[in-house]
Amino acid sequence: MSTLTPVSDPSRDASFDPIVPLRQRSGKPAERIADFFTEIFGTVWFFILNGVFFFAWIYFNTPSLSGAPALDPYPFGFLTMVVSLEAIFLSIIVLISQNRSAKVEDLREEVDFQVNVQAEREITRILNMLDRIEHTLNIAHDDDPDFERMTERLDVDRLEKAIVHAQQNGKRTKAK
Repeated sequence: MSTLTPVSDPSRDASFDPIVPLRQRSGKPAERIADFFTEIFGTVWFFILNGVFFFAWIYFNTPSLSGAPALDPYPFGFLTMVVSLEAIFLSIIVLISQNRSAKVEDLREEVDFQVNVQAEREITRILNMLDRIEHTLNIAHDDDPDFERMTERLDVDRLEKAIVHAQQNGKRTKAK
């Protein structure tokens, strides 16, 4: 009878910080500032503040409404410049934040992939152990081609090449 040795996995012994806060603790200061501003700009209150500001600007710069002399008369050239600059800065800040989010998402996908590969290897090992137990205990079992396929080690490189090939040919990949 064979003895089973535990699989040594250093990642199970280490304590991991959650990936969610990775966005807050990594990146350049400019990226963290962009994230901060994106959180502020993406709120209803910022939208309302902009609406109030534009309404007030138009109201106080239209003499027929406010009765005061206009600092930026119609067609509000200065307001147009301010709005254009705001749009430029907002779009740049949002793009910086999106790029940073994409990097974090790529990391999450890589971690998820590594966990899935490790889980597949562990399941394959368990299936092989169960098969050996059946043989050791002389338990009859059917010759199942699916079982034989499941007990083979996953060739990640071959799988990746098949997926890339299928994507390049415009075909959907199917699990086999």
